[in-house]
Amino acid sequence: MPAPSAPPARPSTTSLLAASAWFPLLEAAAQQRVLDDVREVEVPAGGALCRRGDIPVHWFGAIEGLLKWSVTSDDGRAVTLGGLSAGSWFGAGTLLRALPRTADIIALRPSRVAVLPVETFAWLHATQRSFDHFLLRQINERMHWFLGTFTAHHLLDTDSQVARALAGLAHPFLYPGMDRHLQISQEEIANLTGVSRQRCNAALKRLQESGILQIEYGGITVLDLPGLRRYVE
Repeated sequence: MPAPSAPPARPSTTSLLAASAWFPLLEAAAQQRVLDDVREVEVPAGGALCRRGDIPVHWFGAIEGLLKWSVTSDDGRAVTLGGLSAGSWFGAGTLLRALPRTADIIALRPSRVAVLPVETFAWLHATQRSFDHFLLRQINERMHWFLGTFTAHHLLDTDSQVARALAGLAHPFLYPGMDRHLQISQEEIANLTGVSRQRCNAALKRLQESGILQIEYGGITVLDLPGLRRYVE
């Protein structure tokens, strides 16, 4: 009888860095400085990694879990700007602007996040050309996605909005750590989409009937990623 296979290794800060688009391109001394300065924090479900109005002191990388980027008004109304899944790096724009944060980052499930001090981020920005190239592309990709999301909330139906939220989590550059099986609940998708859970569930069922995805216990598998992306273009 074969021995039971070992459980998969838990993602780490080191594995996050190795799989990123920027770290392997750094000079050896810069890689070592990042390894020396980066640390990890845990954020419980419902907890805030950072809040609107905070002075930015870190750049963030999602090691494990799922977070959302949202803004809440003084009267309690909230809008979700997007999800932040494993493999994503975020917060660069705020560091570059050197102004207080304009949004909250909230964990939808227990999450682990790598945090790099602003001093190290600024040093990379000043000395590593490859890092600047990464930041330029990342900011451009994210701005393009935000513009599309704004359009979706005004022009697209619920099915397209839900499809867009899922396609965003599988973005190959912004969220390289995700695969076609998304370990995400229907409630979390509703949170990211900004629609009610009932409307979100109905939209997911219609997307499943179209052959684009398969709803499973504890997650969703994207069966037709190009089709999902075409759905929101």
